[in-house]
Amino acid sequence: MPQFARYIGIDYSGAETPTSSLSGLRVYVAEGMSSPKEILPLPSPRKFWTRHGVAEFLRMELLGPQPLLVGIDHAFSFPLQYFEKHHLPLDWHAFLDDFQRHWPTDEGNTYVRFVSNENRREARKRMGDPVWFRLTDLWTPSAKSVFQFNVQGQVATSTHAGLPWLRYLRAQCGSKVHFWPFEGWDFPAHCSVVAEVYPSLWMRRFPREGRNSDQHAAYSVAAWLQRADVNGWLARYLDPALTPEERSIAKVEGWILGVV
Repeated sequence: MPQFARYIGIDYSGAETPTSSLSGLRVYVAEGMSSPKEILPLPSPRKFWTRHGVAEFLRMELLGPQPLLVGIDHAFSFPLQYFEKHHLPLDWHAFLDDFQRHWPTDEGNTYVRFVSNENRREARKRMGDPVWFRLTDLWTPSAKSVFQFNVQGQVATSTHAGLPWLRYLRAQCGSKVHFWPFEGWDFPAHCSVVAEVYPSLWMRRFPREGRNSDQHAAYSVAAWLQRADVNGWLARYLDPALTPEERSIAKVEGWILGVV
């Protein structure tokens, strides 16, 4: 019996501002046994999704009556070295609050490159080192550091742009949503779950069928989440075989769903 009614895959983009129309920001939804379908934003002068628009879409979905499984393609937290350097408590919720104060990339007319400019003293107080990796990154083929900007396949920009929106969703949706694994490896029945994903793990498993790379990334996330739940092996990935020490690290740094 599947745990979830709908599966949402999001290929994320950290480009430009929160209200910029971004061709690299794609959303696919699978329901029941049906193949994932691309969801487009409501008709407007903006042709593609904005990060603000995606956050509002997810807010409405997560507040709905059906349990959802959402996979978002950016890191949900930072390596332990970041917490140690900045003397932060090992608490994900406190981390999100602190990060947004220094990197308010959810505010209007704000983008990652602007915030990271040397003149923004608040951001300079919360910088990381591109040689730092999370444990889950080290276990993932080709994963980049969350602080490694300006390289092919980098996740740094989308992570720095997306983290404040996770904070927003947590504040808006409350107990309706469980952020895995920060709020526990297990979650209440009939609760929606939001998890970090890495589409490259799954993109070759599904035929391309004319989709561009961003579309296929989001499609593959929704399709894999659906298949894993329907076939009964999702629980294995939601409860990976980690040691107690590794689990304690992952409760702070996060974990990529599908990495075992």
